[in-house]
Amino acid sequence: MRVDAGTRKQASILHADLDSFYASVEQRDDPSLRGRPVLVGGGVVVAASYEAKAMGVRSPMAGREARALCPRAVMVHPRFEAYTEASRAVFAIFSDFSPFIEGISVDEAFLDVGGMHAIAGSPVQLAARLRERVRREVGLPITVGVASTKFVAKVASAVGKPDGLLEVPAGGELDFLHPLPVRRLWGVGAKTEQRLAEAGIETVGQIASLGEERLSMLLGRGPGRHLYALSMARDPRRVQTGRRRRSIGAQRALGRRWRSEADIEATLVAIVDGLGRRLRSAQRLVRTVVLRLRFHDFERVTRSRTLSEPTDRTDIVLAVARGLLDEAMPLIRERGCTLIGLSLTNLADHGAVQLALPLDGADHAGDLDLAIDSLRSRFGKGAVTRGVLVGRPHLPESPMLPD
Repeated sequence: MRVDAGTRKQASILHADLDSFYASVEQRDDPSLRGRPVLVGGGVVVAASYEAKAMGVRSPMAGREARALCPRAVMVHPRFEAYTEASRAVFAIFSDFSPFIEGISVDEAFLDVGGMHAIAGSPVQLAARLRERVRREVGLPITVGVASTKFVAKVASAVGKPDGLLEVPAGGELDFLHPLPVRRLWGVGAKTEQRLAEAGIETVGQIASLGEERLSMLLGRGPGRHLYALSMARDPRRVQTGRRRRSIGAQRALGRRWRSEADIEATLVAIVDGLGRRLRSAQRLVRTVVLRLRFHDFERVTRSRTLSEPTDRTDIVLAVARGLLDEAMPLIRERGCTLIGLSLTNLADHGAVQLALPLDGADHAGDLDLAIDSLRSRFGKGAVTRGVLVGRPHLPESPMLPD
């Protein structure tokens, strides 16, 4: 079958994806964990090794449920500083292979290696050397998919896992995609997969054969057009470099134990403190604050509010976040809370926005933020602590993926 226009003549886009990243770092740093099922987290599984995944463990999953599926699993506490350090080391290696890198998260990226053949070898040769260097220099397994589009490269890396290298040659995209299950397509979740199954559609090839019009009648115009384009390997997007994050965020798993409202609010305060410091360090301003909650039944809710003026002030972000939490508190009282997260989105650069002048002629709250940032930078994060956080147990925090 002919591949639609929009793909390259050469498979020169790499999708590099570290395998079970958090769990692999733990197995690297503790030899006694190698070859054993490892769960990273506590009350909720943040990540699982492939040995645990083989027993049916997935994230996020309640720790008790994961242990029932895999009684031999070893539970380890998250060490996000170690994961960040490993991520930086891997991305430094990426930069040796191409100047065109688009980071997707802490553990995956697209690399455009088109035009490198004359000086460095074919894309597959580059991918093989990249994998070898990450294994040798960072000590982690990584899977690389090689294809003519970002979408097909990402699917190739998923199919090639764990610790593999899979090339989809230009012209062979449809032969590769069409036998795959529909869940391999971006945008196909459990409900869409069920709806397609009820219509007798189980493979990507069946979606392509159904056609865009009939697929749109089944799923709606937007989803139908999107999934049909992917089923035909249409993805004209380029690897984008130098793009600044549109959001920053963090979340904390609270476990299955019932938490008091004071504990939940204190967790939110700690998250806001950290995000405010990151916001000012990056010289960004936030326009929209998004609160994310997960309940004991694993259902999630999202609440958001857009500010009238962009800001980097912790007190303003905290006031908005507390307001969103107050709105959601009736649901928390009824259903419990196992995870709380906050995202700061619609970010703008400091110099790109004209800020309103404070009415009293001085920005004392802003000065306080800067003073606290300076103390924490010089003497450590614990140098200055909010009173509401004193004496409260530390909860593991993980970064949210960038948009």
